[in-house]
Amino acid sequence: MGTGQNGRMDFAVTGASGLIGQALVARLRLQGHVVRRLVRGDRALEPGDVRWNPAAGTVDLDGLAGVDGVIHLAGAGVGDHRWSDSYRRTILQSRVDGTRTIVQAMGALEPKPLVLISASAIGYYGDRGGELLTESSAPGTGFLAEVTQAWEHEAMAAEDFGIRVVTTRSGIVLSREGGALGRLLPMVRLGLGGPLGTGRQWWSWITLEDEVRAMHFLLLNDEVTGPVNLTAPQPVHQVELVNALARLAHRPSFLMAPATGMRLVLGQMADEMILASQRVLPGQLDQAGFDFIHDDVEAAASWVMRED
Repeated sequence: MGTGQNGRMDFAVTGASGLIGQALVARLRLQGHVVRRLVRGDRALEPGDVRWNPAAGTVDLDGLAGVDGVIHLAGAGVGDHRWSDSYRRTILQSRVDGTRTIVQAMGALEPKPLVLISASAIGYYGDRGGELLTESSAPGTGFLAEVTQAWEHEAMAAEDFGIRVVTTRSGIVLSREGGALGRLLPMVRLGLGGPLGTGRQWWSWITLEDEVRAMHFLLLNDEVTGPVNLTAPQPVHQVELVNALARLAHRPSFLMAPATGMRLVLGQMADEMILASQRVLPGQLDQAGFDFIHDDVEAAASWVMRED
C-alpha cells in the first residue's frame, strides 16, 4: 500500500470500543496514523469520529471521505450471552448487516479506500480434532462456521469495487484485560484453573499484542488478500495453556470442569467455543514474513501474567 506523507495514513475502525479495537486504535495512532472511529447510537462523538447505523445501512460518507483503509471489527459478542434462537439471529445479522453497510459505503466513496480488513474467526473450521488447518482448509459445520462463512462472503464483495480484502480468522485472543481469559484468569490466580472437559482439545491462540501487530502488518502489505489465520504458530492443548498460566501464578491447575456441566450452563456455546478442537496454523502470515513476538505458549503466558 502506498503511504501518505512521512508514512502517515488514514484508517477507519468499526468496533473501536472493543478489546481488540481499542488496542488497534492505540497502536495505529502511536505509529502516526490518523484513525476515525465509527460510532453507533447516540454516543457523543470525539473529534474525527464518524456516525453509522449498521442495522439501518447508513454511514456518514462525508466523515469517511479520503480514508485509505477500513478495519471492520464490529459485531455482537459471541461469548456474552447463552445462544438462544433470538441471540443467534442477533449474532448473524450484526455481522451480515454491518459488513454489507461498510462495503456499500466504501464502494460509494471517491477515491475508494484501498483495503478492507474484516474480522472473522477460526470458528470457520468447526470442530476438527487434531487436523492441521490452514487458510485453504474446507469450512466446518455448526453455527459459528455458518456465521463466519456469511460474514466473509459479505466482506469479499468489496473486491467488486477494486478494494483489497483480507478476512482475519482470529483464534483465541489472550489478553491481560479480559477477552477469552476474562473468566479463566481469576480462576487460575485462585488455584481453581484446570482442564475444561478433557483438556485435550486444541486451542489456537494469539496474544492481543500480536493480534493488533498482525492487523497493522496486513493493512500495509499489498500482496496479502483473502482469509488470513490470526493464530500463533504453536497451537496447544487447552490444558497446556492453563498449566502455563498456573505455573506463573504459582497455583495448582488440576480442578476439572466437566463437559456435561458446561453444556448445561452454556448450551451450544460450550461445544463450539470451549470444547471444540481447532489446530490452526498461520500459513498466510508465515508466508508474508510476519514475526510473532509471542510465538509459543510459555512466552504468551509470561506476557499475560506479567505485572507492569
